[in-house]
Amino acid sequence: MATRTRTRTKTDPNALPEVTISEDGEVRFLHLGTEWIQGSMIIDSPFEIELEYVQRMMAWLLFVEPDSVSARHSMQLGLGSGALTKFHFKKLKMDTTTIEINPQVVIACRTWFKLPPDSAKLRVLLGDAAEVVRHAPFHGTIDALQVDLYDHEAAAPVLDSPDFYADCRNLLTDEGCMTVNLFGRDASYERSVESIRAAFGADAIYAYEQTRDGNAIVLAQRTPSHPTRMELLARAEVVQERWGLPATKWLKVFKPAQP
Repeated sequence: MATRTRTRTKTDPNALPEVTISEDGEVRFLHLGTEWIQGSMIIDSPFEIELEYVQRMMAWLLFVEPDSVSARHSMQLGLGSGALTKFHFKKLKMDTTTIEINPQVVIACRTWFKLPPDSAKLRVLLGDAAEVVRHAPFHGTIDALQVDLYDHEAAAPVLDSPDFYADCRNLLTDEGCMTVNLFGRDASYERSVESIRAAFGADAIYAYEQTRDGNAIVLAQRTPSHPTRMELLARAEVVQERWGLPATKWLKVFKPAQP
């Protein structure tokens, strides 16, 4: 079962897939016109992250001082069920900006997935991620960028070129990180990693082993920092204690991605 988010490059709402909702016990799921899961929420814990691969997209926390997190700015390209948006805003207390092309997804998240209304620290913007990443006012302002841009068939990333990832890099602060959801079992995976490497540099890339569902998260730093394994472990322990993410487990399957 694939578990990715999102959209197309067309902005005509009539061309975008219809949003549907399903439930299985204590978990609610978002779909975009197919059976593929595009996001989920634990009904009784709406601000926690339910899916393993989405939790792994929080690996940027291993590369910053924990006490600095609430003063930082996050951006999500693709809303999905809002799990990352809600976690950054509600749990980490960060300025949070999310870009979503499909207005139905925003309505569904506000209606069924407990997405809070926009405020001074939360902005959900309707737009095409390919255009937004070239928007100069955002350049150099994002500390944590999550990219999850799959079409409704969950077949391949919608935006996946070296130029796109270079635009993503331009969004980041000097300490900023991008995490990207890829599908490790697909032939496109190595091509995607090469595109990220071309934009960020070979020494800036980390990757997880793929999950049981095949999702493979890649992290890229604007400025490579090369923490030691012990430094990452110490940071992971803090992340796990403060925010309940299984960060110490990440280190068993997370390492620099060598060319």
